[in-house]
Amino acid sequence: MNWRSELRLEKPRLDPLEIDEIDGEVRARFGDGKILNIFRTLAHHPKLMTRWLVFGNHILAKNSLSARDRELAILRTGWQCQAEYEWAQHAEIALHSDISPEEIERICQGPDAEGWSEKEVALLRAADELVDDAFITDETWNALSAFYNKQQLMDLVFTVGQYNLVSMALNTLGVQLEEGVQGFPKS
Repeated sequence: MNWRSELRLEKPRLDPLEIDEIDGEVRARFGDGKILNIFRTLAHHPKLMTRWLVFGNHILAKNSLSARDRELAILRTGWQCQAEYEWAQHAEIALHSDISPEEIERICQGPDAEGWSEKEVALLRAADELVDDAFITDETWNALSAFYNKQQLMDLVFTVGQYNLVSMALNTLGVQLEEGVQGFPKS
């Protein structure tokens, strides 16, 4: 893939905390592994971060959507919000969720790009509608309903909402890409 980097802020508004500056309870959640910039930044507010992680864990790990559908929705949301950090992290996850590099690039073109199934068109369109208008139209809802049950429909709305929120935080706080992580694909 060809990549470009266009983070909205060239430097963070809140510098990621160093490991020894992170609250002990928060640090314990990550064990001895690397703590990503998003978490090192959110660690400035340990209570918020701890509560947010519970919801985020449902969306990322206990969601009723397939991993593929979840990642398609997350990547489209990240693209629509122009949240390069979010995009970069989830492009990696998508590669392990049955999404090809070509499909990752095609997500940028949206639901009208050639090659998407009916289900994927509805999913990507729902993400666009939620980001643009905080509402899924009847036409898109009916299309989604042909493929998803009630819990999956709810998880889709909350997945897009979660990553819209995260995108706002990442963009506004200026969370920078980890070293060696690729950003947005080149147009």
